[in-house]
Amino acid sequence: MKEVVKISTTLTLICLICAFLLALAYDTAEGKIEANKKKAIQDSINKLAPETTKQDKIKIGNKTLWKLYQDNELAGYATIASGQSYSGEIKMMVVIDLALEKIKGIEIIESSETPGLGSKIQEKYFKDQFKNLNVKKPISYTKEKPTKLNQIQAITGATISSKSVVKILNKEIEKLRNKIQ
Repeated sequence: MKEVVKISTTLTLICLICAFLLALAYDTAEGKIEANKKKAIQDSINKLAPETTKQDKIKIGNKTLWKLYQDNELAGYATIASGQSYSGEIKMMVVIDLALEKIKGIEIIESSETPGLGSKIQEKYFKDQFKNLNVKKPISYTKEKPTKLNQIQAITGATISSKSVVKILNKEIEKLRNKIQ
């Protein structure tokens, strides 16, 4: 019986020390994590809209929207679109023109999709399909080569991830139209 108490006490003490060290590590890294998230957002906007000379960050409800200016004229919008996918949440930066008719591009900010399959949504060839994509009508996807103006080709073996990106974008573009127009 004495041996059981001794082992239990030792294991409890080890668990408490580990919990304390994990909490300390998180507290130390929390500020840097937030700074990196903000930097990833800004880098995405700069990459997708390099011609932007000025940005205004505004809140609409609980949503953040960036108004993008080129030579002091409003040229488009940037927003973070997020939603569920196969392995978790996908967050992406979306830059869209002033008329809300064409996507200038997307950049994946966070994703926990399956490595080697769903993670291909982060690859250039997939994201490039959205550049200048006409979104007057909802975006669709196909497993074959796209035949419509607002269509992309899904990733083979990761149709759910591709479908999720399309669904998230359609939902976000519709929200933007309702808030802006």
